[in-house]
Amino acid sequence: MPKKTVLGYQIETHGGPEVLQFGPIELPELGPTDVLVSHRALGINFIDIYFREGLYPMELPGGLGLEAAGVVEAVGSEVSYVSVGERVAYCMSPIGAYAEAHVVPQQLLIPIPSEIDDITAAAITLKGLTAAFLLTALRPLRRGDAIVVHAAAGGVGQLLCQWARDMNLIVIGAVGSADKVALATAAGCDHVVVTEGDWVAQVREHCKEGVQMVFDSVGADTFDSSLACLARRGWFVSYGNSSGPAPAVLPLTLMQKGSLVMTRPSLADFISDREEMLSLASELFDRVISGRLQVNVGLTLPLSEAAKAHQMLKERKTTGSTVLTVEEST
Repeated sequence: MPKKTVLGYQIETHGGPEVLQFGPIELPELGPTDVLVSHRALGINFIDIYFREGLYPMELPGGLGLEAAGVVEAVGSEVSYVSVGERVAYCMSPIGAYAEAHVVPQQLLIPIPSEIDDITAAAITLKGLTAAFLLTALRPLRRGDAIVVHAAAGGVGQLLCQWARDMNLIVIGAVGSADKVALATAAGCDHVVVTEGDWVAQVREHCKEGVQMVFDSVGADTFDSSLACLARRGWFVSYGNSSGPAPAVLPLTLMQKGSLVMTRPSLADFISDREEMLSLASELFDRVISGRLQVNVGLTLPLSEAAKAHQMLKERKTTGSTVLTVEEST
């Protein structure tokens, strides 16, 4: 099929939300195993801000966005995993999902169950798969183990907390302000601490020996305190940098603090195998359909207002997931 022109975003230089330019963009031609997905909803994630600001490398000029839900519009000559008209979601795609449509390799596409709408799918694919691999693919966690979840009122945080409670873990949610305590509590936290003052002491009041794992998406602001929360042989899991990158740490420091383990995993490495990705997605969707995971879409905006969404996310004015919607063509 000929190249398609759609409305979407390009950035020509790194910077703040103002560098997002909305207008016509030309999509690449389909390769043999590529699929053209017509979007209905797009997920906004902190990783998009990291690319926009230049923390993560990308080609310029270029698009933004890694997650969306929509309908298969066209397929390459060798595509066998999906069919035209099928509802699909994806994440960690080639960058450029902030558009009315996107060309995506077939191996990244996940069929959406009929019970899940497009906005929900866009809200949970990247965030939900992240929660899934963090809790199930890193370190075996046992009933009664204690964890700290930073940004517990955020998109990933709320899913992590609910999933962890379903695993019978002791969940301590950490939030940046008192107005987010109620959301973290509703997400299943046994205890909630506000990361102001000596919040580590509050964690230790609940778990005298420390916690088995800390899931930290904040980065620089919480790094040292997160390590101080851990029990001997505890795991520090860094999966985001909303306050800036965590500082470098010497291996000797981890030994001195109790033989700690530190890891910085990427979702991409846990869904590179299609069967593993589909298995995680099936578990995620089943939990949503059964009601064991409640999805909180805190902010929904039209595609044209991505800059506003970025600003609100960066200022931590959002809770739950943020989604951009695309009007269906008539």
